[in-house]
Amino acid sequence: MKIAVDGMGGDYAPEEIVKGAIAGSREYGVQVALVGPSETMERELAKHDRSGADIEVVHASEYLVEGEPPAYALRQKRDASVVVATRLVKTGEADAVVSAGPTGGVVASAMYVLGTLEGMSRPVVGGPFLGFAPNTIMMDLGSNVDCQPHQLVDFAIVGTVYARKMMNIPEPTIALLSVGAEEGKGNEQVKTSYPLFRQCGLNFIGNIEGYDIPLAKANVIICDGFVGNIVVKFCESLGMTIAGWLKDKIGGKLPESDVKQITDDLLLATNAADAWGGGPLWAVDGVACVCHGRSRHEEIAKTIGQAKLAVERNLVGTLKSELAAARQTLKQAGLE
Repeated sequence: MKIAVDGMGGDYAPEEIVKGAIAGSREYGVQVALVGPSETMERELAKHDRSGADIEVVHASEYLVEGEPPAYALRQKRDASVVVATRLVKTGEADAVVSAGPTGGVVASAMYVLGTLEGMSRPVVGGPFLGFAPNTIMMDLGSNVDCQPHQLVDFAIVGTVYARKMMNIPEPTIALLSVGAEEGKGNEQVKTSYPLFRQCGLNFIGNIEGYDIPLAKANVIICDGFVGNIVVKFCESLGMTIAGWLKDKIGGKLPESDVKQITDDLLLATNAADAWGGGPLWAVDGVACVCHGRSRHEEIAKTIGQAKLAVERNLVGTLKSELAAARQTLKQAGLE
């Protein structure tokens, strides 16, 4: 299997990306096509022991920069590393692409090069986000800030496939994130979505509230990307804040190694990127995995592992069939 890695995507590119590509190739037994300016990639590779890793360099003369409007950047930079890496998947020269570049640019590149699955208007980012609830995922985590009810149903189908295939949960429960558990609570988006969810054939258990999230009340939590992105960043920030607070409170009262272990465990329990790496960008017609922009080499390596798993378990093919089945159910119920 070959995974294309955007060598210039991320806050710590190219150093951490190259290091992660080597580690991921070695750990997961895949070939990595490292995409970026060839001289830069070769220079970084020369700093490391490459034994046990299968790395090839694919030249790309440009790369995206955080803050650039995605559509404009892709028009101006047709040889950007993320575009070249994604194109390798389109042409069959790679099985999946991994990037920690600007999310908007990664999403736009995947849509432009790979296209979306039939009936899906937008890609969606989601997955595990809280270590305290390891069997819970959220869709969307930031790629769609405004959503229609039928799009939230699509996100739920995606989440169901993710939970079944990637987390081995046979019948994942689905819930809408709202301000109250009762039907009729929430904004117009949630209230309009509720009857669609009830009739779509998924294992829908109703609404859950914010305090239900760490209690793992549902396997798949559905919200738009505006809400989801705020929730996941709050969890990450809260973990880092409490870890710093604990260091001040218990530092000197316990051995330094014990303090470090406690705070490290807390960070893993609140920061999914550290624990699992990035995950698939769903609804595009190919496997494209998005990492947090601040990912270090450990997260890049783990995301390569996630990409391999997504290919092995045929996530794209499974999602196509699940989408078709759910839409047929909604059609029969007169809701589509």
